[in-house]
Amino acid sequence: MTVVLDDGLDWRAVARVAKGEPLCVSDAAYARIDRASRIVDSIVASGVRAYGINTGVGALSDTVVDRTAQGRLSRSIVFSHACGVGPLLDAREVRAIIAAQIANFAHGHSGIGREIVSYLSLFLEHDCIPDVPSRGSAGYLTHNAHTALVLIGEGQAQLGGRTLSGRDALAAMGLQPLVLGAKEGLSLVNGTACATGLASIALARASHLLDWGDAIAALTLEAAGCQIAAFDETVLALRPSKGIATVGASLRSRLQGSGLIAAAHGRRTQDALSLRAVPHAHGAARDVFDVCASIVDRELASVTDNPAILGTPEQPVVSSEAHAVAPALGQAADSLAIAIAQIAAMSERRIDRLVNPLVSGLPPFLASDAGSHSGFMIAQYTAAALVNDNRRFAAPASTDGGLTSGLQEDFLAHPTAAANKLLAVLDNAEYILAIEWMAGAQAHDFLDSVAQRAAGTDALYSLLRRHIQHYSDDRPISADMERVRAVLRDEPPHQPGQVF
Repeated sequence: MTVVLDDGLDWRAVARVAKGEPLCVSDAAYARIDRASRIVDSIVASGVRAYGINTGVGALSDTVVDRTAQGRLSRSIVFSHACGVGPLLDAREVRAIIAAQIANFAHGHSGIGREIVSYLSLFLEHDCIPDVPSRGSAGYLTHNAHTALVLIGEGQAQLGGRTLSGRDALAAMGLQPLVLGAKEGLSLVNGTACATGLASIALARASHLLDWGDAIAALTLEAAGCQIAAFDETVLALRPSKGIATVGASLRSRLQGSGLIAAAHGRRTQDALSLRAVPHAHGAARDVFDVCASIVDRELASVTDNPAILGTPEQPVVSSEAHAVAPALGQAADSLAIAIAQIAAMSERRIDRLVNPLVSGLPPFLASDAGSHSGFMIAQYTAAALVNDNRRFAAPASTDGGLTSGLQEDFLAHPTAAANKLLAVLDNAEYILAIEWMAGAQAHDFLDSVAQRAAGTDALYSLLRRHIQHYSDDRPISADMERVRAVLRDEPPHQPGQVF
C-alpha cells in the first residue's frame, strides 16, 4: 500500500516506507517545495547575504561565496560532510532516513529543487540503498551526506543485489547525476532526518517487542506458578497508569483458564518482583513509549532545516535558527532505551527463576539429565551478558555534549547516537526475550503432567515448538537462539485459535 505524503508523515508511515512500501509525494507538497525554491532563486539574484546560500557554513558563516561558486559550494559540502565510518546501515534504516528527509523537504522551507525530492522518491521506488556508514555523526550531517553522494553520481549504492557506483546506480534507474544549486548541498546534509528515521524504526520494533514481552512473561508466570491475584484489574488500578492497565489486561487474557495457575493458587504469599512487577516495568515502558512516539511525530511535523526559507520571492526571508538541533529527540530515544533495557533485565531475572534449582521447583537448569547435561545454564549467562551490554548502552547520549566547528557549534544533543543506542538495546532485548521464550517452553515440557496450560500461552508454546524441539544438549543452543529471535522479530505474538 502506497504511503502518500501530503501534509506530513508520522512515525508509523516512515516505518512502513522503511519496510518497503512506496512513498508518493502529493502535488500540494511539490507546490510548497517549488515555492521555497523560487525564494532561493530570488535571493541568489539579489545577492543579499543569506547563510548557506551565499555564505560558508558552520564557523565559516560570515564568509561570502560569490554567485559563480555557489553550486560548487553545494557539491563541496556533500563531499566534505560524507565522513562516516564503520559498518553500513541496513536497507530498512536507510529507507527510513530518506523518507524522513523527503518529509522535511515537503514542508516547503528548505529551498531545494523538486528534482531532489523526485530522485529520492525513485530511490525508494527502486529500492536503491546508498551506502551509509553507521558511525561518525555528532548530529545528522554525515549520514545524510552519504545519501547525497549518490544523487550527484558519487559514492556507492546497493541496487538489485549489486553494489554499484553512484553514477551506475542512477543510470540503472534511467537518471543522470544531479547538478546542485545554491543551498541544496546544505539542505541535503541538514536537518534531523537521520535521527528521526532511525527513531521511527526503533518505535516500530519497540512496539512489537513490548507485545512479545508481555506474552513471553505470561508463559513464564504460568510455569512459575504465579499468584495471579496481583494482576487483578482493581488491584492494578490503585496505581493509575495506562501502561500498567494495558499489561495487566494482556496477562489476564493470556492466562485465562490456566490449570497451572489454578493449581498454584496460595502456594506463596507473594511472588518475587521479577514476576509480580511485570505490569509495572512493562507498563512503565509503554508509558515512556507513548511519550517518545509523540516526540518523534512532532519532529516529523517540524521544519528542521537551517536556515529556514520564508516569505515570498518578492520579499524573501531567510531565518537562521537551531531547528536542526533536537534535544527532545535525543532525550526521548535515551528514555526509551532505558525502559527497554529494564524490560530485558527483568526478563533475564525470570530466566534465572526458571533455571535456578533453588527457586524453580523444576529440574536444575531445565536439563533433561541434570549432571550429564547443562541445559539452559549457559543460556542464562548469555542473557546476563546482554543485560550488561544494555546497561552500558542505556547511559544517555543526550548528555554527552562536545564542541565542533571552531566553537560555533558548542552544544551537541546527539539524537542520532541516542537512536543508534536504542536500536542496539532492542537487538539485545530481542535475544534475551527469545531465550526466556525458549526456557519457558522447556519448563512447560516438565509440567505437562501437572495441569493444562492456558489457551493463550499454549499458542506461544506451540509456535515455538514448530521451530525448535525440546533441548537435550544434543545440538549447539546458539542456533536455536538465532532461529527463535528471528521468529520473535518477524512475527506478532500469536493468540489462541490462530492457525500457524
